[in-house]
Amino acid sequence: MEYQATTKYVRVSTRKVRLVADSVRKLTPSAAIAALSEMRKSACIPLSKTIASAIANAKLKGVGEDALRFKTIEIMGGPAMKRWQAVSRGQAHAFKKRMTHIRIIVEDIDNKKNEIVKKLEKKNSK
Repeated sequence: MEYQATTKYVRVSTRKVRLVADSVRKLTPSAAIAALSEMRKSACIPLSKTIASAIANAKLKGVGEDALRFKTIEIMGGPAMKRWQAVSRGQAHAFKKRMTHIRIIVEDIDNKKNEIVKKLEKKNSK
């Protein structure tokens, strides 16, 4: 079974969040939260909150933390706020303050194994 959590309009650029997400992609969700608490990056806070939300969604359905694995961690670009900085001779330089959307999908490993066994049994019975 899959459980997901989404956080939108995070005020950190997509590139910064992707760098942090790539470092925890191979870990279990509970180990990822522990690793993120030790990192000194601004993207760690919203990413760890989203992972915690996905774990909480799974716990509501009665799944243990140890049985969960990441299926996908999607870091998507959100809208950008357009701002400007005043410079010399009455001119302005434009820049963008970028936002990010984070979607995390975790899956139950035990349930996945049971589904694979059932499919194989169906295939062999035919």
